[in-house]
Amino acid sequence: QVQLVESGGRLVQAGGSLRLSCAASGGTFSRYAMGWFRQAPGKEREFVAAISGSGGYTYDAYSVKGRFFISRDNAKNTVSLQMNSLKPEDTAVYYCAATRYYGDYGNSVRYDYWGQGTQVTVSS
Repeated sequence: QVQLVESGGRLVQAGGSLRLSCAASGGTFSRYAMGWFRQAPGKEREFVAAISGSGGYTYDAYSVKGRFFISRDNAKNTVSLQMNSLKPEDTAVYYCAATRYYGDYGNSVRYDYWGQGTQVTVSS
C-alpha cells in the first residue's frame, strides 16, 4: 500500500510560480510512474503531468506545456510539480497519484493510489 501526501498549495497571483511536492511511502517508489491531476470546482478531474518510474520520460497536458514541469527524486521518494506563469484557470485541487502500469498516463483510472490533494488558487 502506497501513501501519498501532497504539499505546497496556496494562494498566488497570476504570473507567479509554485512548487508542489508529493511524498510517497509504503512501496518501492521507483516502480511507480507518478502523475499530477487537478480538479476545479464543478469540473472533472484532469491530467496535468506524469513521469516514468526512472524519471527518464515525462508527459504534459497541452494546457500546461511549457509552464509546468514534473520531476522526481527516487532517493527521497518524492515527486514535484514546478508551476510557472500561473493563470486563474490553473485554480484547482491538485492531486498526485501512483500507477504500476505502463502507458496511458493521462487516464486517471490507470492509477492505483491517490493523495488527498492540495489547493492551488491563482488570483487575477
